Amino acid sequence: MALLQVENLTFRYPDAEKTALRNVSFSVRQGEFAVLCGLSGCGKSTLLRLVKREISPFGEKQGRIVYDGIETEELDGRRACAEIGFVGQNPESQIVTDKVWHELSFGLESLGLSSDVIRSRVAETAAYFGIESWFERPTARLSGGQKQLLNLAGVTVMQPKILLLDEPTSQLDPIAASNFLTEIYRLNREFGLTVVLVEHRLDEVLPLCDRMIMLEGGSVVFDGSPKDSAEFFSSNTENPMKSALPSAARIFLELKGGGQCPLTVRSGHDFIASNFSNFVKRLEKDEETPKTEKILSLKKVRFRYEKEQPDVLKELDLDVHKGEHICLLGGNGAGKTTLLGILSGVLRPYGGKVIVQNSDLKKIDGKSLYRRNLTLLPQDPQTVFVKNTVKEELFETCRLMNLKPEQAETAVSEIAKLAEISDLLDRHPYDLSGGEQQKAALAKLLLLKPKIMLLDEPTKGLDAHGKNRLAEILKKLKSDGMTLVTVTHDPEFAAVSADRCALLFNGKIVSQDVPSAFFSKNTFYTTAASRITKGIFENAVTCDDAVKLCRLNGKKGDRCDE
Repeated sequence: MALLQVENLTFRYPDAEKTALRNVSFSVRQGEFAVLCGLSGCGKSTLLRLVKREISPFGEKQGRIVYDGIETEELDGRRACAEIGFVGQNPESQIVTDKVWHELSFGLESLGLSSDVIRSRVAETAAYFGIESWFERPTARLSGGQKQLLNLAGVTVMQPKILLLDEPTSQLDPIAASNFLTEIYRLNREFGLTVVLVEHRLDEVLPLCDRMIMLEGGSVVFDGSPKDSAEFFSSNTENPMKSALPSAARIFLELKGGGQCPLTVRSGHDFIASNFSNFVKRLEKDEETPKTEKILSLKKVRFRYEKEQPDVLKELDLDVHKGEHICLLGGNGAGKTTLLGILSGVLRPYGGKVIVQNSDLKKIDGKSLYRRNLTLLPQDPQTVFVKNTVKEELFETCRLMNLKPEQAETAVSEIAKLAEISDLLDRHPYDLSGGEQQKAALAKLLLLKPKIMLLDEPTKGLDAHGKNRLAEILKKLKSDGMTLVTVTHDPEFAAVSADRCALLFNGKIVSQDVPSAFFSKNTFYTTAASRITKGIFENAVTCDDAVKLCRLNGKKGDRCDE
């Protein structure tokens, strides 16, 4: 039986030329696990929010959304709140109270349930999710992974029948993301909770789900099992969503494998081990950290947010060379964003030195620091938007740079083309998808022509194709002499874009190396391709690496010396 039905749904945002959704139709059965995927801006988040009417966007809507036989617009308000759960991208956006225990009880209190029922449900839910040890902790002191788990628990305690999740792992480190998705899978398989998940991390999601629904330009272009998607992409080889498939599937398709398409690390490893030789174990790569002058340096930096609290950064040392792109990885709460805040001058350490272009950061005035020198792309791109359209945002930056009108027109046109936002210039920044907001914010900051750019989770909200394009943009900026420092939870992105990767743990940098060496020696903070090829090849950390080595070695039985 279909619990959720979407029938010929079309939606257009106010004053938008194009429809965000066009004649979308699908149904989700009771107990099914469905994943919605597609390029950034294809309408995934819009669709999910239209189902959850309390956060439904304003605009022109046609078609029907039916929940349990009732159109959502006619559904009883109490029932809609309790039975249709929603978890968004930003772990902090749904937290409304100051204590963990109160956050768990807040929704139940809003429904007017008795104290006995509330206590029982909260206790049971906290125990199930392993929240007991931080049950009385302030919500502000939780890590990103804990906050998102709390959001999930806060929705689950309401006993929903369907759970909608909009890129819930976008701000989580790989380990926290994997743990979170495991919890979703458990809720689906052990309790029959219906799940509709919007997600760009398909490596871990597709092996878990029953259905894959892919949107393109606001319309459904594929609706079937994850395994059937391989056949779809085999006949649609130029579809940019091919790059979003699990690494095992991408390697399989590139090598034109036969039989069932692998989706997991284990099945991908078995495919390569069973079909290809490994006489050549390594690729010869020309990877070196640039031997240029140091442009950023941190010397014995110590930082804490409150006097009574422990240090977040503990005598941290870091050198960044001119024209280098370094990616900083580590768990939620490791201090990565704090480190960017110190490099940008937003935060001041209580110990150590920060050197920017051979000058002590304390002695550099703000105007000199931020004009044509250094800029920061924050984790939440909405914080850089102050105007009503993307075009106005870009022209405002041109005004700050004292560009003449004709210069501004040229600059805006060029940067919009580079960031691939030319068709978004007349949209309100808040009406854009998460990935589109990232690109618009990046475009605005690039107009400042900085020598150093700090990026905090720039791939958040971007699909796989968008990540690849961002990597290309950053490589171009780097070739033009820009220095880049990126905080990311995305090992795959770091593997293809960075000159050097560094791992933060317990307030210090504990390891750093070129991507192939860095990811090859890691077990958890590594790429799916590295896991797939472990024990077969030695430095294959991207899908391209794995494919190249397979082709170099050839299929088993093809060599006369085998």
